[in-house]
Amino acid sequence: MTNAAPPPAGNRTNAAPPPAGNRTNAAPPPAGQMTNAAPPLLLVGHGTRSAEGVAEFGRLIERVRDRSRGRIPAVDGGFIELSAPPVADVVNRLAPARAKGPSAQRPGGTPAHETAGATAHEPAWSPPDGGFSSGSAWEVAAVPLVLTAAGHGKGDIPAALAREQLRHPGLSYRYGRPLGPHPLLQSVLEARIDAALDGSARRGTHVVLVGRGSTDPDGNAEVAKVARLLWEGRGYDEVEFSFISLADPSVPAALERTRRLGAGRIVVAPYFLFPGVLPDRIVAQSREFAASHPELDLRTAELIGDCDELADLVLERYDEAVSGDIRMNCDTCAYRVALPGFADKVGRPQMPHFHPGDDHVHVSFGSSHHVNRRQAHDHGPAEPSESPTLPTSTVMPG
Repeated sequence: MTNAAPPPAGNRTNAAPPPAGNRTNAAPPPAGQMTNAAPPLLLVGHGTRSAEGVAEFGRLIERVRDRSRGRIPAVDGGFIELSAPPVADVVNRLAPARAKGPSAQRPGGTPAHETAGATAHEPAWSPPDGGFSSGSAWEVAAVPLVLTAAGHGKGDIPAALAREQLRHPGLSYRYGRPLGPHPLLQSVLEARIDAALDGSARRGTHVVLVGRGSTDPDGNAEVAKVARLLWEGRGYDEVEFSFISLADPSVPAALERTRRLGAGRIVVAPYFLFPGVLPDRIVAQSREFAASHPELDLRTAELIGDCDELADLVLERYDEAVSGDIRMNCDTCAYRVALPGFADKVGRPQMPHFHPGDDHVHVSFGSSHHVNRRQAHDHGPAEPSESPTLPTSTVMPG
């Protein structure tokens, strides 16, 4: 044991995100006040095949931009896979204009910012004091639009950002923590459940909260925590947790358990931000269960969706990242701690997704952390190249 202190959270880095957990007394800038030090905000989503999900993501970007009240120089967002625009295009848009060169072009010479087009965006921001030259230092603050600290937030998104650092010499980034659990999200879930109840009493109501599910036990445990926090003090008879993929209990299993415990009225509450394939599956499985048990009053709540509470939470995560006040819990992270059945994850290098809309500059990141993962996100091996190699020790802290 030594007396050496860990590096402060939120510090700039050119490789992995900063260690989380250190608090500082730095306060976020007042509303409407933008300083030269304020980095642009990059929202990073996973991606979806749902056009409505992409549109909802775009509406949230606009809402965050409006509610930032001019204190952030630019607000933009993109995806790591499945949807346009890819993160690479958005970083190109956020890159200082004078730092852009041939690398910011699509094959054929079309500027990347002219080809994304999934949502409305601001033009590339111009830095103060005359701008930057190619390769000069600049940074963004990236906030992952994920609800739990699991594979996407810990590995996939940081790896995608690390790849952008290789494409943009001089780029560093501050990385925000996942959105949940948070009291604002609990309040939104409560409101969505009340809307589904439509005047029916909370007493006598059982809630089944449905998370995405992960091979990361820490992320699954956070869903269980959200369910317990949702139960506390709100007057529901019970709140069960479940998952739509990759983990148990499944939605039908949780519904059956709730029925056997005597539930007459059940509200299924998806713990999801935006529309997509998995939320649609939740609705389908709930309807199928209800059809098999006509004695039940089974309802499904709406998703969290684009709302003021979500936009304010994104801005809170931005302020944490910029000020260094990041309080992520790393004590149960499968990438740091050898949890039973998951010891092979410790120290595993992270590999970015290869977005179909990206220009596929091939970068070697060492061995992929997707090996033997059930997420089935492997889109094929990267082609051999002479491109730089990211150190294989790059792992998202916590």
